[in-house]
Amino acid sequence: MDRSSGSPGRGMTGRLRTAEGKSMAVRLAALLPRAVIVAVIWVLGTAAFTFAADSTIVGSSHSSKPAAAVKATELMVPSVTGQAYVFAKGILEDSGFAWRVSGAVRGFSSNRVLSQSPAAGTRVIDTGAPTIVLRLVRGQYAQLGRPDDASSYRGTPIRLANLAAATAPAAPVTKPAAKPSAKPTKPVAKPKRKPVTKPKRKPVAKPKPATRKARPPAFVVAGAPTEPLDEITLSARALRLEAWAAKRPKTGANVRHWLYQHAWIVTGAEFGWSHGPQALEILIRVDQRLQRRWGIGGKSEAVARAALARVRRHTR
Repeated sequence: MDRSSGSPGRGMTGRLRTAEGKSMAVRLAALLPRAVIVAVIWVLGTAAFTFAADSTIVGSSHSSKPAAAVKATELMVPSVTGQAYVFAKGILEDSGFAWRVSGAVRGFSSNRVLSQSPAAGTRVIDTGAPTIVLRLVRGQYAQLGRPDDASSYRGTPIRLANLAAATAPAAPVTKPAAKPSAKPTKPVAKPKRKPVTKPKRKPVAKPKPATRKARPPAFVVAGAPTEPLDEITLSARALRLEAWAAKRPKTGANVRHWLYQHAWIVTGAEFGWSHGPQALEILIRVDQRLQRRWGIGGKSEAVARAALARVRRHTR
């Protein structure tokens, strides 16, 4: 037997292995096109999904409509020219304005307002507390206490209402869409109705407005303003201040309120307004109590006592 040919078993095994290798190669060749097709479909599906996501995110956004312009609130400058400075401050504060004094004459309560800027009747934009510039002139009474040349709160710039309206951008005008013309329809004749006569009503008499009686002055001062009837009397104001001060702690705002009411009562009493002596007596009592509670009020009490002495000399 030839040794190079090997045993019959070994030859059969080699042939079987060769046949299995060929069969495996045939199977792989058959599956390869299917795998390629599946991979191509997966790639195309991934690209389509990415494109759709990009279109959703980067797509055109709807432009928001411009917000409607809010009309600014307007204020009218009140007239304080000729008023005592202490009263002018109250008028401006009640009307929503701030103020500051300009010029050589300082802001003492008894001084008078010589001029104001802007002028009375001017319409301005409500910027918070538009600042009115006041020029004062010396009054006929002594300049007592400390001058108050500006409002206790911060003022804002003046913006004229007419100028702001002229410089504001015009709102875009949108033309209404043309409606399709409808065919004219014949008017339907309505049945005539007989007029119904309504019973006559008797006119209701309107109540007459109550006339405020003039308050007799304690004494007459040449050139002094008359007592405003829309304000409470000086004695009532002093009683309110006394009740208010009994419950308030010492703060900056409370001290300014007390000094403002104090100057009002003293100035009104020196103008000869009614109930001036009684108001000054109550005011002195308030100053004494504040000295015990707040630790201040000695100078204000001296001012009130000096005013009471002058008022009593005029009323004798």
